[in-house]
Amino acid sequence: MKLPAMQMHDVRKVASPIRVPDLSFVIPAFNEEENIAETIRRVDTEARSLVRSYEIIVVDDGSSDGTFQHAKAADRDVPIQVIRLSRNFGKEQAIMAGLEASTGAGVVILDADLQEPLCHLASMIQHRAEGFEVVYAVRAHRDDEPYLKRLFTRVFYKLLNLGTEASIPEDARDFRLMDRRVVDALCELPERNRFMKGLYGWVGFRTKAIEIELEQRGGGKSKFGFRGLLKLGLTGMTSFTNWPLRVWTLIGMSIATLSIVYGLWIVAKTMLFGIDVPGWSTLAVAVFLLGGVQLISIGVLGEYLARVFTEVKGRPGFIIAEIHSHIEAEG
Repeated sequence: MKLPAMQMHDVRKVASPIRVPDLSFVIPAFNEEENIAETIRRVDTEARSLVRSYEIIVVDDGSSDGTFQHAKAADRDVPIQVIRLSRNFGKEQAIMAGLEASTGAGVVILDADLQEPLCHLASMIQHRAEGFEVVYAVRAHRDDEPYLKRLFTRVFYKLLNLGTEASIPEDARDFRLMDRRVVDALCELPERNRFMKGLYGWVGFRTKAIEIELEQRGGGKSKFGFRGLLKLGLTGMTSFTNWPLRVWTLIGMSIATLSIVYGLWIVAKTMLFGIDVPGWSTLAVAVFLLGGVQLISIGVLGEYLARVFTEVKGRPGFIIAEIHSHIEAEG
C-alpha cells in the first residue's frame, strides 16, 4: 500500500538511525566535467557556513565526458552521493532521480554550471524559517539572451498559462529550496512526462520568489539548445493545458460557419445574377487550406496521444546505472 507524502516522511524519520540532514543539494549534470568539481567545492563551502548537516547529490545524466569521474573524486570530507544514469534521460528526470535519493529536511536544486549565485541560499533558508515551503529564484532580466529566444519564452509562457490550474512564473529557475513535504508530494506523482516548473506550481504550498542575477558559466557551453527548449515546451504544453485541442475545435466550427455562409452567398448570387464560370483557383485554395488545417489538427491530437501512449507503457522515467557515495561523512 502506498503511503501519503506526509506519512512517508514520518516513517523515514522514525525508521532511519541516521540523523536527517538539514539540507540536501540536488545537482543534475550533463557533460559538465569543467564545472562539476568547482560546483561541489563551492556548495560544500557554502553549506558548512549555513547548516549543521547536509548532503550533496550529483546526478550524472548520461554524460559522455568525465563528469562522473570528476564528481567521484570529490574530497572524502564532502558528504556526497554521485548517481550515474544509464543514458541521457533529460534534466527533468535527472532532477527527479536526485529528489528521490534525497533525505534532507529541505532540498535545494541547482544547476552545475555555476551561474546561480550561492549567496542567495542564506535568504532562501531565512524565508523557509518564516513559513514558506518553496523559495525559488526568478531571473531579474533576460538581457543576455538573443531577442528571438526572449520572444519565444514570453509567448510560450503566455500560452501555457492560458488554461493551467496553477500559474507558472515566466522567469522562474530550477534553483529553489523546498521543504520535505513538497519533495515527497513531487515524488508521489506517477506521471513520466515531467515539466518540473509546472509541477512545482501544481503541488502548491506557500511559495516565495527572489530575484537573482545570473553569473557567467564557469566553463563549457549550455547543453540546452533550441531543440531541447522546443521539446520541453511541447511537454509542458501537453502536460498542463488542453487549450490547443479546444482551439482546433473552434477553428473547425469557424470554418464550417464560413462555408455555410459562403454557400448561401453562392446560392443567392446564382438566383439573382445567373451561374458564373467556376474558378479553379478558388477551389484549389479552399482544398489546400482545409487540408492544411486538418493535418495541423491531427498533429495536435497526435502530440496529446503520444503523451498518453508514454504514460500507458509505464516505463520508468530513468534508470540508475551506478551509485558512488561517501555520504556518511559529517557535514
